[in-house]
Amino acid sequence: METILSFLEFELIKIGENTIRVYSLFTILIIFILTKAILWLIKRALYSKNQISKLDNKDTYALFQIIKYIIWVIAIGLILEFLGIKVTVLLAGSAALLVGIGLGLQQTFNDVISGIILLSEKSIRIDDVLDIDGVVVKIQSIGIRTSKGINTDDITMIIPNSLITTNKVINWSHQSEKARFRIDVGVSYGSDVDLVIKVLEESAFEHPDIYNKELIEVRLINFGPSSLDFQILFYSENIFSIGKVKSDIRKIISRNLDANNITIPFNQLDLHIKSNSTDIIK
Repeated sequence: METILSFLEFELIKIGENTIRVYSLFTILIIFILTKAILWLIKRALYSKNQISKLDNKDTYALFQIIKYIIWVIAIGLILEFLGIKVTVLLAGSAALLVGIGLGLQQTFNDVISGIILLSEKSIRIDDVLDIDGVVVKIQSIGIRTSKGINTDDITMIIPNSLITTNKVINWSHQSEKARFRIDVGVSYGSDVDLVIKVLEESAFEHPDIYNKELIEVRLINFGPSSLDFQILFYSENIFSIGKVKSDIRKIISRNLDANNITIPFNQLDLHIKSNSTDIIK
């Protein structure tokens, strides 16, 4: 027993009045294990069937992330206090240093604050499809400093949180799981307008990802220089891969227009040549 006690009391490092002994390392290890265990229990409780019936999965993720960061801050504070490092004195004594670090890491702090805002405000959540500066991204995780997403080319993107909170971002998934899209089509003058509208509506509905046939709308939007311009409006839940959906619908439209002898015209320009009267006399 005395051997064990002497081993635990063995001094590893001594810095001023603070001494780190073997049992200090064991205590830090216990705090670390307890923190992980508490987080595991909280996560299991939040994601249990009873809780999921009350909270959305995306809301549960955001709540757990906030709790996790708070618990880790408390755990690190306890470890510092146990080692004899007074956190309040440390912060007060290094105020000038913290100001310098804050200026140097201003962007990092901005990203951290933005991450807290995203998790607490819940304007952006997991699996949301965003349009950030023209790039469509599906959010996979929201961290305290950066968020991770995947674009339409299956490339993982690491996005600073401040880029989401400070820029203009379109959230296609914010209000509902479906969104409305449009496809523009031009047909030759002289085509039967009612027939064109019927063909376009049926063509759009042929695609399995179209949400509801009753919500499909075809409009004659303009008398163009070379064509009658129509617009197809439809809803789809496949927001992330909508580019492929539109491509498939365009192929269906092209096939059905050909089957009904409706042509998509080339651009046409009228060229007027004005002759000089003196050249004609010569």
